[in-house]
Amino acid sequence: MPLSGDIYYFDSHPKGNGNLPVIVLIHGAGGHHLHWPRTIRRLPGFRVLAPDLPGHGKSGGLGEQSIAPYAQKITHWLDTIGVGRATFVGHSMGGAIVQTLALDHPDYLISAVLIGTGAELPVNQKLLEMVAHSKNVDFALDLILKWSYSKNADPKLIEQVRKKMKEIRPTVLNGDFIACNAFNVSERLSEIKLPVQIIVGEEDKMTPLPLSQKLQALIKNSKLDIIPGAGHMLMLEKEGEVAKVIESFLHSKFK
Repeated sequence: MPLSGDIYYFDSHPKGNGNLPVIVLIHGAGGHHLHWPRTIRRLPGFRVLAPDLPGHGKSGGLGEQSIAPYAQKITHWLDTIGVGRATFVGHSMGGAIVQTLALDHPDYLISAVLIGTGAELPVNQKLLEMVAHSKNVDFALDLILKWSYSKNADPKLIEQVRKKMKEIRPTVLNGDFIACNAFNVSERLSEIKLPVQIIVGEEDKMTPLPLSQKLQALIKNSKLDIIPGAGHMLMLEKEGEVAKVIESFLHSKFK
């Protein structure tokens, strides 16, 4: 994976291809670039970039405790690697980062895909208290994973994600959840004018369907797709279905 400053990132065309539209994938709290499955990281006809946020995966840094600094780090990273405007795809906290980019740094965006996210991301108080203490991280992960998958999710998939999430420093995970809990752009959503595709899992317990419905109601140029039988980590549970929705949206913008 290439490195720019403290940020490691996946690049589907590391040797460069100036003719391809750029897609930037932003993962969620406690995640990393592999929370995006291969089908989405290698969308044909696009240059796909998937960074590990600061403090996550192989990236340096300490993470943040609010969304705006994450958005600023992403714009700095894009400037450093010479990428201008792109379509941003954000999951959960990554969706909050994408909304912040659309509101505060709109010149970087052509369009956006918001997956399993909302204009506000309140965190269960019990979970907040658990992630605040490193000794409770294992219990917190149990709760996060319980709420992140549908009832029919593959146990092997859940265990793989658990192993990766255990690699993140507890302080970074705590900061991510503090950032999510403080996030609220409900009163500003009408400012977003670019095309937006919203995707949510039918069984999402972390960011339930009403949050996505609110996004659709308040973002004028938006469309909502609901993925049956999927939870919060819908891009891993139903990667084919999610990839199909993303591709359809992208091709409608870049045909």
